[in-house]
Amino acid sequence: MRKKLLLLLGLVGVILLLSGCTEIDQDITPESEGIWNKYFVYPLSWLIVNVAEFFNAEYGYGLSIVLVTLLIRFILLPLNIKQLKSSKAMQAIQPELQKVREKYSSKDQQTQQKLQQETMELFQKNGVNPLAGCLPIIVQMPILIAFYHAIMRTGALDGHVFLWFRLDSPDPYYILPVLTAGFTYLQQKLMMAGTTATQNSMMPQMTMMLYLMPIMIGVFAIFFPSALALYWVVGNIFMVLQTLLIKNPMMKRDEADAGGTK
Repeated sequence: MRKKLLLLLGLVGVILLLSGCTEIDQDITPESEGIWNKYFVYPLSWLIVNVAEFFNAEYGYGLSIVLVTLLIRFILLPLNIKQLKSSKAMQAIQPELQKVREKYSSKDQQTQQKLQQETMELFQKNGVNPLAGCLPIIVQMPILIAFYHAIMRTGALDGHVFLWFRLDSPDPYYILPVLTAGFTYLQQKLMMAGTTATQNSMMPQMTMMLYLMPIMIGVFAIFFPSALALYWVVGNIFMVLQTLLIKNPMMKRDEADAGGTK
């Protein structure tokens, strides 16, 4: 119940945030007013422009988006690691959690109270915090949305070319949308690695998101400026490498521990 409430509050917060950011069609400048513009969007826009001017090259603005995306991902890395560990811990107790739900399947108030009590005891016994996986996402959200706004509202990007595409126009060859969808799928597939078919059946929302999210992001990338699609591709590649470098060693260590206890 608490997890659902936190998720609801997070979604409401995003809606309120976006409702206050209706200037998406206006360039961001030092004179842009409002806390969101001054302290979130403009600093990122300023960083993109200054990194591009530092390189002073034909592909300067595209290279700037790549480097700033990597910088943001490195800053958020501790939160992502925490999210990975929380996700892994929740996956590990899914069989026990399912048994508790089956034990208290009745919908009357008394049974539901026992279900919540025993579920919390299970979390405490295994050192699992059900909110730990949500908090990193909620903390990251304003930063990632601000970077999206910075890319969309930085007029200096207009007319610049990077590789085969213009930063202010959709990719004419649809290569970026395909890469965006592909790396989004791969990243989520890697996140689910190590879960059994039984565990996946207990978490149908994860299976649904595995296919829905890549399609949704890929469709957005078809119509949005290539600068934004470039940001998504670079960010997703980083997330794939992060998952490979962090989650795989964790899985191997658990397998070794399990083998040692036999």
